[in-house]
Parts: sequence; structure tokens; C-alpha cells
Amino acid sequence: MNKKSNYPKFLLLWSGDLISQIGGGLTSFGLGVYIFNRTGSAAQMALVTLLGFLPTLLLSVPAGVLADMFDRRLLMMIGDGCSALGILYILITMMTGEASLWQICLGVSISSVFSSLLEPSYRATVTDMLSEEEYTKANGLTSLSGSARYLVSPLIAGLLLGAFDIKLLLIIDICTFFITLSTTAFVKKSIGNRKIEKKEGFLAILLEGWNGVYSRKGVLLLIMVSALISMFIGVIQILSEPLLLSFTDSKTLGISETVCALGMLVTALITGIVGIRKHHSVILSVSLVLAGLFMVGFSLEENVTLVCFFGFLFFAMLPFANSCLDYLARTNIPNELQGRVWGFIGFISQLGYIPAYAFSGVLADSLGKINNMGVGRGSAKVIAISGIMLIAVSSLILFSKKIRNLENGSELNVSINPRALIKGKINA
Repeated sequence: MNKKSNYPKFLLLWSGDLISQIGGGLTSFGLGVYIFNRTGSAAQMALVTLLGFLPTLLLSVPAGVLADMFDRRLLMMIGDGCSALGILYILITMMTGEASLWQICLGVSISSVFSSLLEPSYRATVTDMLSEEEYTKANGLTSLSGSARYLVSPLIAGLLLGAFDIKLLLIIDICTFFITLSTTAFVKKSIGNRKIEKKEGFLAILLEGWNGVYSRKGVLLLIMVSALISMFIGVIQILSEPLLLSFTDSKTLGISETVCALGMLVTALITGIVGIRKHHSVILSVSLVLAGLFMVGFSLEENVTLVCFFGFLFFAMLPFANSCLDYLARTNIPNELQGRVWGFIGFISQLGYIPAYAFSGVLADSLGKINNMGVGRGSAKVIAISGIMLIAVSSLILFSKKIRNLENGSELNVSINPRALIKGKINA
């Protein structure tokens, strides 16, 4: 079958993911407001966020292995459908009275555990369905659906919470699971099951997945760059709010975050429609250098217009970088290794969020105490330092022969020996 003929089916699968992302964003926003209104504790809000993030991160690698052992579309249906159980549990506890913190944490954890099945299977399914020419277009749309939970969901949730309570948001989120299950089931039926050549043990596949990353030095370098990007994005996610709130109010903060997120929306649409056909390593480097410059601009002055301008431009660079990273990695990994390798890629690339979440706030507070400049300017300085570091790292990409060679799929046929990895040797 010609892979190009599957693009309309991918659009159907993507539309289900888009709806699911919006629904998940409604729940995330609503739970944050619910907890803060009842406890006034940012730490308890952070705990729920952490429990929603860590299971997915920690289970991404074994989930990638399962994506190569079993039918990927079926795993997506199981993960999406069972993740609704956690949200349903929270809804039931709220209908019988106020949900306690531990009940919300339990529900979020259940949902996150099953959601971990989705990402590796979804990414590997994209490879199953599409041709190489369609990868960057598909990734642009995937970036768009991912940004919807930050761009669309807060606006919808804020309006609904003005007239209803959080239970309506949870009900809407649960309803979205039926839509995504239906679209995935249709795609599964229309393109059939992927043929699995052999049945391997779980640990053997796990080792082969790591070997598939480790033996491809250019791909491994790309993943490390992606981890750095995650760290810098995490810094802005944590510190943009105290920066803005130091000189403006919460309403202006919400509008400013929406304006900044629009930058990602615009360029995600561009890459989704037009795609990126060549010079992926160059575009990757240039887009990240510009992103670093815009981070510095973001932190210059206590001016809402200036912050929104540079924030918009910063987020506008991310879909270009993500599309190029995705293309260079995807075209250098054999299809039969896609699930297990993407599990490792997802795990390593998101490790950057951990130091960002753990240390950026502490650094901002410490710098804010110097000369009594305040936490706002302390946050600005940390963001500026992160931007400068991003510029330095991104500039080096242009001089990396390993990354430039990925443009032609130079590591697609690298041979790997799992036993050699244990001895510290790789046969390539």
C-alpha cells in the first residue's frame, strides 16, 4: 500500500488526539483551581502536577517496548480508555462530597499510568502510516494538538468555571475518550494490524531499544539536545508567571500566556501544511538560536507588551525545532525498532523538565534576594541565563558532523549487537 494514501486516516487519528488533549487540559486546569481554592497551597497543586507527569515519564520506556511487541493501535485504545478510569474515580468522589487530596492524587496517577501507553504507540503508528515526505507535516500537526491543552483548554475551562463547577469539566474530558477510541478503532480496522515478525522477551526488546539509541551516536546527540530544550522550556513554564505577577495581575497573566502560546499555534500550522523538506539540521540550529535570543528579550523589562512579543516569537520557534528533531530521528530508526526506541527517546528528552522544575524557582528566589531586586527580576535573570545557554548549545549543532549526516539517513542501517552493549562495545 502506498503510504501517502494513509494521510487522510492519519488526520482522523490526529483529530481524536486533538480532542483528547483539549479534554485533558480541561481536567488539568480545573483540578488546579479546585485544589488551590480549597487549600491555598501551591505545593499541593505541584504535587498533583508531578503525579501526572512522573508515571508517564518513568513508564515511557517499557511502553515503547510494548509498542513493538503488540498491536500499536490496540495499545492506544487500552491506554486511552483505561486512563478515563482515573478521571471517573475523581468525578465519583466529587459527586459524593469534596474530593480529598489523596483521592485526586490517586485518580491522576491511575490516569497517568495508562496514558503512558499512548505516546510511543502513537509516534510509531505515524511511521507505520506515512511516507518520509509526510513526517514533518504530521509532526507539525502533532505539535499543534499538544499545544491545544495550553492554548484552548484554559480559555474554555475558565469560561465554564464561571458558570459551572469542575464536575462539568471532568464529564467533558471523559466524553472525549469515546471520540478518541472511535477514531483509533476505525484506523486500526482500515489499515489492519502491523505484522510482528517475531516474539521476543520483554528484557531483550528493552535492551535492543536502548542499543538502538546508543549505537546511533547522531540520534543520541539529538536526544540530548531535546533534553536541553525541555529544560529551557521548563524554566519559562515555571518562571514566566512569577515574572509577570511581580508587576501585573492574574487576568493579564492569563491573556499574556495565551498570546505567547499563539506563536506555537501559528508555526505548527505552517509546518503541518507546508512541511520542511530539507536542511533539517540547519533549520534546527537556527530556530533554537533564535529561541534563545527571544528568551533573553522576554526577560529584559517589566513590560507586558514586550514580554508578549518575545514570548510569542520564542514559542513560534519550537514547532520548527520539534519537526526537525522528529524527522532526523525518525528517518534513522528502522520501523521494527520504532516503538522501543521512541520509548527511550521520550524518556531521555523529557528528563530536562526535572531540573527545571526542581531548581529554577530556587535560583530565582536566591537571585531575587540579591540587592533586594525581588523574585520577578530574579526569574528574569534565570530565564536570560537559560536563553544564553540555549544559544551556545544550538550554535554547536551546525558544527556537528554526526547530526548533519542524519539528513541522509546515515544511521538507518546501523547494525547492533545487544550482547556487545553489556561489554561496553558497539558493533556498527
